[in-house]
Amino acid sequence: MAALQYSQIVTFFLLFCFFISVSHGRVPPAGADFRVKAVNLGGWLVTEGWIKPSLFDGIPNNDFLDGTGLQFKSVAVGKYLAAETGGGTIVVANRTSASGWETFKLWRINETTFNFRVFNKQFVGLDKAGNGINIVAVASTPGIWETFQIVRKSDDVNRVRIRASNGFFLQVKTEELVTADFQGNGTWADDDPSVFLITSAGGYQGEFQVTNGYGPVKAPLVMGEHWRTFIVEDDFKFVAGNGLNAVRIPVGWWIASGPNPPKPFVAGALRALDNAFFWARKYGLKVIIDLHAAPGSQNPWEHSGTRDGSQEWGLTEDSINQTVAVIDFLTARYAKSPSLLAVELLNEPLSPGVSLDTLSKYYKAGYDAVRRHSSTAYVILSNRLGPADSTELIPLASGLTRSVIDVHYYNLFSDVYSNLTVQQNIDIIQTNRTAQLARITSANGPLVFVGEWVAEWEVSGATKEDYQRFAAAQLEVYGRATFGWAYWTLKNVVNHWSLEWMIKNGYIKL
Repeated sequence: MAALQYSQIVTFFLLFCFFISVSHGRVPPAGADFRVKAVNLGGWLVTEGWIKPSLFDGIPNNDFLDGTGLQFKSVAVGKYLAAETGGGTIVVANRTSASGWETFKLWRINETTFNFRVFNKQFVGLDKAGNGINIVAVASTPGIWETFQIVRKSDDVNRVRIRASNGFFLQVKTEELVTADFQGNGTWADDDPSVFLITSAGGYQGEFQVTNGYGPVKAPLVMGEHWRTFIVEDDFKFVAGNGLNAVRIPVGWWIASGPNPPKPFVAGALRALDNAFFWARKYGLKVIIDLHAAPGSQNPWEHSGTRDGSQEWGLTEDSINQTVAVIDFLTARYAKSPSLLAVELLNEPLSPGVSLDTLSKYYKAGYDAVRRHSSTAYVILSNRLGPADSTELIPLASGLTRSVIDVHYYNLFSDVYSNLTVQQNIDIIQTNRTAQLARITSANGPLVFVGEWVAEWEVSGATKEDYQRFAAAQLEVYGRATFGWAYWTLKNVVNHWSLEWMIKNGYIKL
């Protein structure tokens, strides 16, 4: 009888501890010692051209994709076109050097026809309120008056003319007067007022660029082949057989539209995600669905699905409601799958463009959407990047059951890391990252997830042993994260960014 009473006491005590942990949002994923050891399937269902550059090879004029910034220098005047004051008034040709106001971002209509968006987000067009030939940058949305064709010289692709919708070419009459009333003489001479030299200020290779670049006929074929071949069943077998227990799968908001996504996006990614869940179950892996790209883009990078680098997510109530609907759709679809471990509500929102108030409002609504369909899935809240406090989400997340805060740690993307030695990089992991993790980890707070990291750095000439030490240091430190970690990414043409390559070549041992 005494033994029975003792076992009952132990059972009640364990149950009490369990419910206390649930009430504070700290439920271990699968047992007290479980930690997520995952890999990101980056570049699969959300395109990132640097991961697989060949995906863009077949696009005509693939240096003129959406968001590409072009600067136009008049060969006759020797100065650059500029949207005066950044937009809202005339276009001039009086700048001796080019920067923001002198950069025109392309909105691609087809391989030769475009809209030009300026610094303040207006579009270049004909002055329809005036004589119909002066060039201005005043329209908030583009129409036929804001549509231009870029004509390249056959033997010099950086020498161009710009044809307006009235059929005439742009010409520089004076430094303060640019008009569309030149018929062209075909000479391409240096005194031709309609000829410009172009310089690219960079661009994007994301989902919008690849689908709009190929167009509505070819894009479904190209993307369908990519989804079928970039990540396959054998990859899940490889992941499960090499010490990993989960995959984090970035998806874009358009996936929730199923067979009829908004243009230029194309259908098929949802079917690929279904396959991923089937393979995950077959090989005993967990799945983290990560909303990597939100409507309007939560950051200015290509992996957010941006068209031209504008960060407009959260500026309207509609973009938030639309994003919540995506989370609701995805959770409802996969809630009954034993492989669903977590739903990440938003990847890498950037401060200050995304305010903490807006993000917190969305995170609470997104959390509620997940809970409508699942009481067991973890809900991951990504920290803001930029000038943001790494602890700012703790008050919100602490009140949410099964909540996780995601942080991304790279010894890259900052001048801080540009001249560090091998050992200094390792010291940052062992000292700085340990302290950063400790700062956001508390006994009664949310779990912590290092959702992205990589064994790559700015060190030149590093040996294989150097990389092994760097990777081992990160595995040790990030292994202490209370939810776990995920390497970025499984496959990549850049070897050290590919966990598959790193494992097969002995750089990382799990």
